[in-house]
Amino acid sequence: MTVTTQGKVDFKGGKWQEEINVRDFIMQNITVYTDDESFLAGPTDNTTALWKQVMDLTKQERENGGVLDMDTTIVSTITSHGAGYLNKGIEKIVGIQTDQPFKRSLQPFGGIRMADDALKAYGYEIDEEVKQVFTNYRKTHNQGVFDAYTPEMRAARKAGIITGLPDAYGRGRIIGDYRRVALYGVDTLIKDKQKELEATGANGVMSEKIIRDREELNEQIRALQELKQLGADYGFDISKPATNATEAFQWLYFGYLAAIKEQNGAAMSLGRVSTFLDIYIERDLQNGAITEEAVQELVDHFVMKLRLVKFARTPDYNELFSGDPTWVTESIGGIAKDGTPLVTKNSFRFLHTLDNLGPAPEPNLTVLWSDQLPKPFKEYCAHMSIKTSSIQY
Repeated sequence: MTVTTQGKVDFKGGKWQEEINVRDFIMQNITVYTDDESFLAGPTDNTTALWKQVMDLTKQERENGGVLDMDTTIVSTITSHGAGYLNKGIEKIVGIQTDQPFKRSLQPFGGIRMADDALKAYGYEIDEEVKQVFTNYRKTHNQGVFDAYTPEMRAARKAGIITGLPDAYGRGRIIGDYRRVALYGVDTLIKDKQKELEATGANGVMSEKIIRDREELNEQIRALQELKQLGADYGFDISKPATNATEAFQWLYFGYLAAIKEQNGAAMSLGRVSTFLDIYIERDLQNGAITEEAVQELVDHFVMKLRLVKFARTPDYNELFSGDPTWVTESIGGIAKDGTPLVTKNSFRFLHTLDNLGPAPEPNLTVLWSDQLPKPFKEYCAHMSIKTSSIQY
């Protein structure tokens, strides 16, 4: 596999990929692994030190009533905060939701009442100007939803029939394809959206749908431009494709970070990244550019960042779902349409974080089960399930 500066991908078969097609890239380049877990590496000293820091912050958060700090004035966007670090000297994957670890962001776009109530529940007060803007001048998602409801729907919503979420909390599961950032670079994604924009309404008919589509495409282009700035804030140029495994992890994480800086979704799922990232890892391992210990450290630090995802939510949400879940779901394994088992060494590495970092509900490690999965992988899944009770199927 060769990634060029033009954002194209050279497959093993010599074919050039020009359109956005992540699935094709994976199927052309995947290295299926059918052996056992004996290759896995334990945590590095950096991983142990970083995780100790996380545990110390977690203890402080618990002792502080469940929240360590909350932003009350800066409305969270992709570029709202400067670079923030857990421990810049040793963390291999950088980037957090605000400028300080464990500091929860202010996200009123979904609903100002939910944002205000979440702050008040933990002894904070929202900035009055922000409250006025999102009450009187900027319509929120939740207000739009309630405006659309009929009286019957509103009654069903209030009674919890439509959804089990607390009233005024309307966001569902959001899953983006963050792999595209690593595979193509942001500039290629912007050009693809610009082509889509040019083709939308090209027949001269400006229907309600065309107008809405063009508006949304322009917003997507602006968001991608902000994503480039997010990478630059941390010293990375993510306009071009990732050239190695470390960049692939980081580029992909920036895409996910941008999403969670903008959206307080009930479930901010990751998608299916372990198999994709394994392609970059295998190339680097074959070239002698990285060791298995360094690879596991990348996986551990990436998963560690996913465990730090936190949103400002009201206590009734936490009581309803127990433990402030974010459902950062990573899908592992499964079978391709042609029957190929999508199990790689990285499938093992992601599950191995339950050993290196200890069991945790986040990220939600979900194995896509099939009788056709390699037997050693199925046995490892069973072993880790019994050991940690932290795997979903």
